[in-house]
Amino acid sequence: MAATPAPARSVLPIVVPGQLTLRTIRGKNGPFTVGRLTTPIGEFAVKDAELEQYPEGKYDGEFVIRYIFAKSYPVAGGARFEVRANLDGMTLNGIEKLSRDEARSFATQEVDPLEEELGAQPAATPAKPARTSKPAKPAPVQASADPLVDTTPFGVDAPTPTMASATGSTEDGDAALFGILWPLGESVKLDSTIDRRTLRAQIARLGELGYTHHYKAQEWSRQAELEAA
Repeated sequence: MAATPAPARSVLPIVVPGQLTLRTIRGKNGPFTVGRLTTPIGEFAVKDAELEQYPEGKYDGEFVIRYIFAKSYPVAGGARFEVRANLDGMTLNGIEKLSRDEARSFATQEVDPLEEELGAQPAATPAKPARTSKPAKPAPVQASADPLVDTTPFGVDAPTPTMASATGSTEDGDAALFGILWPLGESVKLDSTIDRRTLRAQIARLGELGYTHHYKAQEWSRQAELEAA
């Protein structure tokens, strides 16, 4: 039987009640978030970029599952297989802290979703060096000014928003980082469809600017919102 090029997926989005458990793990690219969704129809791994904004914990609510697919990825000494759910939306009702056992229930060798995405990109063909009378000096590694284009080589840490704006004004750096979201208002809703590295930089910068993420509204705000007991 010929191998199927794309993973099998559910036909239509479905809405199910459940609990989303998020775990924050520190990797070589900084902290990343992995999730586990427990529902009446099964338990699924969730690694959507949207979840990068949410703190570690257990969230009860209703979840719109866009599709379900099988995924395998390499880990040290072998490979791991899991069934993942891709979310098309969610309504969250409450949050609880993870217990020590719940935190330990996640795999100890979780792969950063950013590395999965970068690993899926084809390697660039190296350009032939131009002939010059003097040895050419290597160009410094720089990130693209366009926040939607990631030009940072794999294995090189992306510059923080502060570093990115070091050559110009902070406002210029923030404008380049946030794109059409700039200037920021009192409330900000990030676009999780942009590349994950840029999304993480936006999240870090919002924290530096005094914004707080509210999981019920699913947006960032300058004013802390009191959660209902």
